[in-house]
Amino acid sequence: MPDNMKTPLPRIKRSRKSRPELAIDEKRSRLRELERRAGSPAPAAPDEIPSLRPAAHKNNKWAIRLAATTGVLLVAAVCLGKYGWTVRAERGNAYAELTRAHTDSSTCAADLSILTRSHAATRHTLGQCAAARSRLGASQVASATTMASVTKDLAATKQELEELRKQRAETAKRLAAFKTITARFRKMIDSGRLNVEIRNGRMVVKLPAGVLFSSGSADLSRPGELALMEVAIILRGFPKRRFMIVGHTDNRPLEASDKSQYKDNWDLSTARAVRVTRFMMEAKLNPKNLLAAGHGEFDPVADNRTRPGRQSNRRIEIILLPNIEELPTPPTPLTADQGKRS
Repeated sequence: MPDNMKTPLPRIKRSRKSRPELAIDEKRSRLRELERRAGSPAPAAPDEIPSLRPAAHKNNKWAIRLAATTGVLLVAAVCLGKYGWTVRAERGNAYAELTRAHTDSSTCAADLSILTRSHAATRHTLGQCAAARSRLGASQVASATTMASVTKDLAATKQELEELRKQRAETAKRLAAFKTITARFRKMIDSGRLNVEIRNGRMVVKLPAGVLFSSGSADLSRPGELALMEVAIILRGFPKRRFMIVGHTDNRPLEASDKSQYKDNWDLSTARAVRVTRFMMEAKLNPKNLLAAGHGEFDPVADNRTRPGRQSNRRIEIILLPNIEELPTPPTPLTADQGKRS
């Protein structure tokens, strides 16, 4: 055991202390004893430890309380100050937010007024657009109707133009045939035995009846047969053409001696046409291309009150008939419903 552990504990002078002080001293003594036994340096003497006087202890308690109170008050003041600044800042922020809200509300009210006017203008414009669309629809319907009518008229015009072109081509063909026949009949035309002309759109070879027949007779004379033979030879050069032989007279009634054989001028003109037709058949013309007819005095070409006029009216005409393809296309017949609509 070390020497310091063998040293006896010094005696502590007792003094009149309060219980708390005594308890503290006792605890200090035990602590020193334990340190001494453990080999620790000896603690200071009890005289060196300042004793706590009751009056000083009471003052310290009040000071501590005062300090604590002051600290609490300071903390409270700081907290209240911070809270006040916070509330003031929040109030300022709230006032600013309220001001902005009022500004935004005014702006929204102005925008709402503008939008309301714009909406009214848009609705008005929409109504105008709807009316314009309705008018446009009606205009489109009218345009479609007009277009259909124009298209129909255009088709009809094209068809008419095509028909006119065909007629023009056929007219050119007939004119060429007329020129050809005229050229072939030139010798007889120049000698005055016949004449070639266009009448009612058809080519007509006209032979005076005085050359062919005696007065009131349907029998061919010798000069008439010779003239008809020349005509037949020329017409045989047109095997695809059809001819109509027509007899004509003046308006003088038949004499009594002629009435025993012919009833009237019409009967006489027909008999003469038939006689010329038969002669043409004997001259090797195709009977299918020949047609006989009598007009009597009802188709004059001159005035029957004069002798030259009556002489011109007594005649035999050989008419060049058009072929089927030369005839114009007849119009489409109307149906009962189309007739009612028209």
